[in-house]
Amino acid sequence: MLEVQRLRACEGNRLRKLRLDSLRDAPRAFSGTYEEAAARSVEQWCAQIEMLPTFVAVSNHSDVGLVRAAPLEDNPRVAFLLSMWVAPEFRGEGAGEALINALVDWGRAAGIVRLILDVGESNEPALALYARMGFRKTGETFILDHLGEQISELRMARDL
Repeated sequence: MLEVQRLRACEGNRLRKLRLDSLRDAPRAFSGTYEEAAARSVEQWCAQIEMLPTFVAVSNHSDVGLVRAAPLEDNPRVAFLLSMWVAPEFRGEGAGEALINALVDWGRAAGIVRLILDVGESNEPALALYARMGFRKTGETFILDHLGEQISELRMARDL
């Protein structure tokens, strides 16, 4: 049975493990590196949870997915969807949809009117998931410089 939980600030170890798992699995999908993330203290992970609403997909008492949000400083009614990741063995099982639904529910309750995200334009599974969940391409594109590799990303948005 899959459930989504919102992490509390004292659960930095859970966030740290998921983030490291995600960076190990898909290092090109994220702007940070495994080494940078591994060097952070548990206190720093706890502080991130306090700043960024963080949701975790849980199956059989194991954390199997992650998503976070960051309201924009210049427009707090718009938030970035960040850190989206589901363990490979749980992809296609509804964890991604459940995480996004939890973030949408949080956003509506928090007065967020729009979610935006950046995704690698060659990441077909992620593009398909976001499209199924109501995100649309905005036409904006970016280049992510990840350890000297240039990764083309595009922006998607969903109005709440």
